[in-house]
Amino acid sequence: MIKNLISFSLLLTAILSYGQSTDLLFGKNKNDYKINPKTGLIRCATDEYTKLLQQNSRKESKEQFENWLAPKVEEIKKLQEMNVSKKVVVTIPVVVHVIHSGQPVSNTGRNITDERVLSQITVLNQDFRRMLGTPGYNNNPIGADIEIEFCMAKVNPTGGATNGIDRVDLGNTIWNESNVENVLKPQTIWDPTQYFNIWVCQFGGDLNNVLGYAEFPESSGLAGLFGPYSSTTDGVIIDWRAFGSNDYVGGTYFSDIDKGRTATHEIGHAFGLRHIWGDNASCTVNSTDSFKDYCPDTPAQNTEHYDCLVAYDTCPSNLGNDMTENYMDYSNDTCMNIFTQNQKSRILAVLQNSPRRATLTSSTVCSDPLSVNEAGISNNEISIYPNPVKDYLNIFAKKGTKLIRYAVYNALGQEVLKNEIKSDSDLKISKEKLGTGYFMIIVYTEKGFKTFKFIVE
Repeated sequence: MIKNLISFSLLLTAILSYGQSTDLLFGKNKNDYKINPKTGLIRCATDEYTKLLQQNSRKESKEQFENWLAPKVEEIKKLQEMNVSKKVVVTIPVVVHVIHSGQPVSNTGRNITDERVLSQITVLNQDFRRMLGTPGYNNNPIGADIEIEFCMAKVNPTGGATNGIDRVDLGNTIWNESNVENVLKPQTIWDPTQYFNIWVCQFGGDLNNVLGYAEFPESSGLAGLFGPYSSTTDGVIIDWRAFGSNDYVGGTYFSDIDKGRTATHEIGHAFGLRHIWGDNASCTVNSTDSFKDYCPDTPAQNTEHYDCLVAYDTCPSNLGNDMTENYMDYSNDTCMNIFTQNQKSRILAVLQNSPRRATLTSSTVCSDPLSVNEAGISNNEISIYPNPVKDYLNIFAKKGTKLIRYAVYNALGQEVLKNEIKSDSDLKISKEKLGTGYFMIIVYTEKGFKTFKFIVE
């Protein structure tokens, strides 16, 4: 029955889009996209996709988003300047939807192997953690460990076990813009407040030769002026030939796009980063870098690059060569190896505050519900609720479990609250003591401790 509904949806979409020119993608002529002169590939379509959503009133304007985000980024920067000793690594639960049409599992076709999917997760963790001894490491003084790690979901939306790889036969050979947005994503997405959705498919039609694109984050819609928008399309979608790394798994890849950096680039967008040249030809620099990527520590440049064979300097009146090695440029995969400190600030601000981003950091779907956590404490022995927190955070322990104390840390690892647990009143924490954002609480018992992540709205 479900497959029949999917087939009908595909037929209807095909009828509606019949005759649609493949020269247009997200309302823009493909000849006007940034196209790699060597390979003919379009590295990214996120900016064009975002502008189309804005035109269709499905996304707030750039100005609205940046005005909302700016004070939150500044708050993060101030905390970073305090050189906090303790750090909190944020974990993002991932589901990878492998979309195929009945092909056998293979790395020469769209139904890629589990090993190839896992190679991509390995690359993401190396890149976002600036991991020493890997291609994701750099010795640039402004290079940042974003302190984000990605884990494959272990619990599916119905509560059953999963390895985080969702293979779906949708009975379609190629995927164009209309089919992806109206069929593929809405019919396969897992709850985007609990899972970061990545789709892997074979693009075709107007998406032919595109490597991938992401849904940009949005503000919390304060004062009801805009958003938050419901979304059945939130996540990142990538052509299978740009997914995974041949450093670990062989198979078919696009030329020069074989180290997994398309996913790093697109997830950068999903977490609030813009292309470092600002998608314009200006060399104007101001204190907030609002003419470019809102990250003053990325040197000014007025165009994208596709390699790092030489040192480019497209804005010679400003300090520094173009940062071709930045993950948010268009360089080939072997070039890329840096996020900057200012880019980290933006990412953390988004993860703490943006709808469907902030809740990811407190999701528990990467945990085996029957596993033992930390120092011998079972997962259901201690719990916290509600999450997100609106007024109070409550700590609950099963009968017979003696709680000793707790400590609360913010997203940058600062201890913001600690307390001895002497009575029931100590099990209730007012949001007034914490403020808003992402937090971690460690609850100690006579036997050990347990860690939880939560959001205060």
